[in-house]
Amino acid sequence: MNIPYKHVSLSASFVFLGLCGPGIQGMDAAGAEGRPNILWITCEDMSPRLGAYGDEVARTPRLDTFFSNAVRYDNAYAVTGVCAPNRSCLITGMYPTSYGAQHMRTLRRTSSIDQITDPQLLAIPTYEAVPPAEAKTVSELLRRAGYYTTNNKKTDYQFTTPVTAWDENSGTAHWRNRPDQNQPFFSVFNIVETHESRVWRHADLPLLVSPEDIEVPPYYPDNEVVRRDMAVHYSNIARMDAIAGNILDQLEEDGLAESTIIFFFSDHGDGLPRMKRWTYDSGIHVPFGVRFPDGNRAGETTDRLVSFVDFAPTVLSLAGIPVPDFMMGKPFLGEQESEPRDYVYASHDRMDPSLHCIRTVRENRYKYIRNHMPQRPYVQFLPYRDQMPLMQEILEMRDKGTGNEIQRLWLADRKPPEELYDLNEDPHEINNLAKDPRMREVKDRLSAALDRWMERTGDPLTMPEPELIKKLWPPDGVQPETEPVRFREENGFLILESATNGASIAYQSNGSIGGSHWDLYTGPIPVRNVDTIKALAVRIGYRESAPRQYALKEK
Repeated sequence: MNIPYKHVSLSASFVFLGLCGPGIQGMDAAGAEGRPNILWITCEDMSPRLGAYGDEVARTPRLDTFFSNAVRYDNAYAVTGVCAPNRSCLITGMYPTSYGAQHMRTLRRTSSIDQITDPQLLAIPTYEAVPPAEAKTVSELLRRAGYYTTNNKKTDYQFTTPVTAWDENSGTAHWRNRPDQNQPFFSVFNIVETHESRVWRHADLPLLVSPEDIEVPPYYPDNEVVRRDMAVHYSNIARMDAIAGNILDQLEEDGLAESTIIFFFSDHGDGLPRMKRWTYDSGIHVPFGVRFPDGNRAGETTDRLVSFVDFAPTVLSLAGIPVPDFMMGKPFLGEQESEPRDYVYASHDRMDPSLHCIRTVRENRYKYIRNHMPQRPYVQFLPYRDQMPLMQEILEMRDKGTGNEIQRLWLADRKPPEELYDLNEDPHEINNLAKDPRMREVKDRLSAALDRWMERTGDPLTMPEPELIKKLWPPDGVQPETEPVRFREENGFLILESATNGASIAYQSNGSIGGSHWDLYTGPIPVRNVDTIKALAVRIGYRESAPRQYALKEK
C-alpha cells in the first residue's frame, strides 16, 4: 500500500485459508457444513425511521416483527454519509480514507455530469481505490471457506468488483441458485426503494403516511413542500418494508430461517438535505439488527457502539473464519468478539463536484467534527441533490435571505474549524459547543482520538486527487494490470500462479469454459479433474489480467 498504513500484512499462508471450489478443490459444500448461513438485507438512505425504534410515523410492520426477534443496535454508524465509500468499507473491513475510497465517486462520474459546466469540475478524475495487496473482499474470504456467495445487485465499491468476489452478482442472484442446497451461503440483497432519488421519482405515488404527522427538524422550513417530501420518504420506507418482508418469507419457505443469521441495516442515514452526505447523526446513524436462529437474544437492545468497518470482521467471526490483519474493524459478535469500542469515526470528502474534507469522531454522548476546509461553505453546487423539491426550498430560502437563525446555520459561507455537540441535549446538532470553555476537556479528548485515528489509517486529508492517484498507482498514476496466470503441472496437480503480489485467481474448466460463473482458485487442482482450464488473475484496484487457457498434457 502506498498511502501510509499501519496494519501488518497477512502471512504467506493466507491464500490457502480454507479450500473450496465445486467438485474440484479441497473444501466443498460438505466440508463447510455446520457453518451458519448469513443473510444481509440492506436498504438505502434511511435513518432509524422504524416503528421498532419508536418512530410513530413509520409504517414498518415486517421489520418491526424482525426486530422483535433480533438484537437491536441503538448505536450503529456508517463511516460516511453516502453510499459508495460505505459499501467499499463494508466489503473490505477497512476505512475508505486508508486506501483512496473516500471521495464520492471514484470509479465513475456523477449521473448529473450533463449539468456541470465548470471546466475545473468536469476535470474530476476517475480511478479505483487500491487497498493493500493482501486485502480481499469479505465475500471472497467466505468463498474460500466453502460458502456460496451472492449479491443482488448493487456493488458501488469504488473499485471494479473482482470476479473472485461472488459466485453470483446480478439482479437474479439468490441463495436458491447454489448447486448444493446443503452448502452454507452468504447472500446480500440491496433494496433501493428508499434511495434519495425516489423522493422525486415517486412523488406521484400514493402517500402512505400523512404529511400532517411529520416531525420537521428545526433546520428545515416547516411548509407544505418540506412535509410532502418527508412523507414521500416515509412512504418509500413502507414500500421497502414489504420488500424486506418478502425476502424473509422466502427464507422461511425454504426452511432456512433456523440456520441463518440475518443482518438488516441501511447504507447510511436519511437521503434528505443536511442528512445524506454529512457526518451529523442524521447522515451516519443507521438502523441495525441481527437475528439469530432459535430465538437467541430475541428482543434484546444494546447501546454498544458499532461501525460499518466492524461488519466484515464480525461476519467472519460468526462463520468461524480467522479475521485477517488487514481488516481495521472490531468483531462485535462470534468467537472473535472484541472489547466494545470507545469511539466511531466518519469522514466527508468530495461529493461529486462539491468539495469538502471533514473528519468526525463520536462516543456515546459527544461528537467532535473537524472541518479541514473551513473556507468552503456547507452548501455547494450539487445538481443531483438539488433536484429534490425540499432542497429547492432551502436554496430559495438562502437566495432570499429568509429563514431563522437555526435554518441559516447550514447556509453559512464558511464552516467553523471545529464543531462539538452534546447529543443527549442536542440530537439535531445545532448548538456548537466547540468554543465553550466548559467543554475544553471533552473537545481535547475527542480531538486527540481523531488525530490518532487519522495517523493510524494514513488519512490523506486534503491531498488533491491527481496526487492521490499517483500514490495509489505509482509512480505516474497509470493503473497497473495484474500479471496473467501461469500454469504448472507438478506431481499430479495443476498449480495456478500470478506474479502480482496479492493477486487472486478465478478459473473455468472443461465444459464451464465460456460461461458466466468463475470458480475461485484456492490451491493445487488434481489434474485428473481437468482437461482444459481458463484462468485470469485480479488484484483489487488493478486491471484484471487477460485470461489464459491451458490444455493439460496427456494423462
